[in-house]
Amino acid sequence: MRLIVARCEVRYTGRLDALLPEALRLIMVKSDGSVMVHADHGSYKPSNWMTPPCVIEEAEDRIVVRKFAGATEDRLDIRIAEVVSDVTHDMGEAAALEKDGVEAHLQELLAEQPHWCGEGFRLVRREWATDIGPVDLMCRDDEDGWIAIEIKRVGTIDAVEQLSRYLTRIRLDPAIADCRGVLAAQQIKPQARVLAESRGIACVEVDLAVLRGEREPDLTLFA
Repeated sequence: MRLIVARCEVRYTGRLDALLPEALRLIMVKSDGSVMVHADHGSYKPSNWMTPPCVIEEAEDRIVVRKFAGATEDRLDIRIAEVVSDVTHDMGEAAALEKDGVEAHLQELLAEQPHWCGEGFRLVRREWATDIGPVDLMCRDDEDGWIAIEIKRVGTIDAVEQLSRYLTRIRLDPAIADCRGVLAAQQIKPQARVLAESRGIACVEVDLAVLRGEREPDLTLFA
């Protein structure tokens, strides 16, 4: 992870335009390709950021981060007036985000019973590799359509963003360009559900006890 403390101006262009005037800020460049710009206020959220996959171009007094989103380009232009500190730390493999025990167990159970994520789903592979990380399950449906499933204990906006990035990379392969996404979790936050639906991602809440066979699923009666 690279941490740069610099006096800089930050301009974002793309789906909207935003300008952060020159000030002392922390620029964080992570090994996964994400770039975040922090100020010493405003709680934990960065003032601006770019998620992977993106392209980072660097000159002596400038860092440009570009990301293509369909036919448009998102661009983060960081103009550096003064560098106070520029250090890189090797965080090691142990620092990578790993699934907790519940998520790992959910993945194992849903791999055995993928129909809980969608009618007629059948497993193709667990941990389907992309160049930015593996998606939990890759399945096919009754019509041989492809479905990428990301599994979380709690489905959040970050989980939707993660699955969206995977889908972007997966769909680069013409053979699976129509791949759909499903977010499966014990609980899905309302804001995450709204974002997922806006991106064509289905949301499925699963019950660990039902998956384990410890109790019967609830029955829904229709009038």
